[in-house]
Amino acid sequence: MTRSEAREHVMRILYEIEFRPKENIQELAEIYLELVPEEPANLAERDFILREVNGTMEHVAELDEAIAACVHGWSLNRLSKVDLAILRLALYEIRYEEDIPERVSINEAVELAKKYSQEAARGFVNGILANFAKSEGK
Repeated sequence: MTRSEAREHVMRILYEIEFRPKENIQELAEIYLELVPEEPANLAERDFILREVNGTMEHVAELDEAIAACVHGWSLNRLSKVDLAILRLALYEIRYEEDIPERVSINEAVELAKKYSQEAARGFVNGILANFAKSEGK
């Protein structure tokens, strides 16, 4: 499984969490990893996916504040759940994953938006992430 594929699974789990009780995040992620990927994730891939899911959800309140600060005139409730999951993941990586270059996180988020969201979402996601990275001084 490539890192891009692993990120796709992370985004899909984050999306699913929006519709489930938040106290069962680890269990939901474990069940997803057992049932969904066509080829089972190896230990390193599972660790990466779980670290990204858990890290994103651990910081979700502050990530949502950062998103809200970048979407002038919009509330988070107006964002699609897919776009919100993509943005949360990318912002988490930009802010907390020092071994992942910012440009990689942004590019991966745009690719996920192309695949899972509306056509206009790729520009929207790219703009939000560029503004965030600029505000972070990166």
